[in-house]
Amino acid sequence: MARTTPFHIFTLSIFLISSIITIISAVDDDHYAFVKAIDKKKLGLKKEKLSHFKLYWHDVVSGPSPTSIMVVKPPSNSSTGFGLINMIDNPLTMGPELSSEVVGRAQGIYASASQKDIGLLMVMNFAFTEGKYNGSTISILGRNSVFDKVREMTVIGGSGVLRFARGYAQATTNKFDLNTGDATVEYNVYVMHY
Repeated sequence: MARTTPFHIFTLSIFLISSIITIISAVDDDHYAFVKAIDKKKLGLKKEKLSHFKLYWHDVVSGPSPTSIMVVKPPSNSSTGFGLINMIDNPLTMGPELSSEVVGRAQGIYASASQKDIGLLMVMNFAFTEGKYNGSTISILGRNSVFDKVREMTVIGGSGVLRFARGYAQATTNKFDLNTGDATVEYNVYVMHY
């Protein structure tokens, strides 16, 4: 019968520990097989760049072809319109006139989300229809305090040539018609993308 020495015990301990670690690693890898790290070059992603989009957003609530429709009315006792929800498909143009070249659509919703002041929750995609950005989108989410001179919202994503987009959008009211409720807002959007 062979004699057990401290060296044998140490060697056996190392073997058992490494076997356990290997088994745990294999189980762990199988458990998370639905996700893995990849090289961004495999997706064709190269150098990240910063782009500035200057667009005019036209919210047309009047006339025979409105681009913004109220889908939920606010309660009659709300001084801020709290609870109002509008669905939008607003034109995005190169210049401040509605007759300017249309380069995309702002599609989504805005909702009056403040009981104390006029603050809108904006959830929209800028869906581009012209040039190299045709078919690409920028997704914007944020608070729009409409009486502030400049409002800032977050760019939370994008698609097409704007995949992995992130950044911010600044909105400034260009004109607002008190009679019709129609508005034109200048958007300056700064986007990091590949």
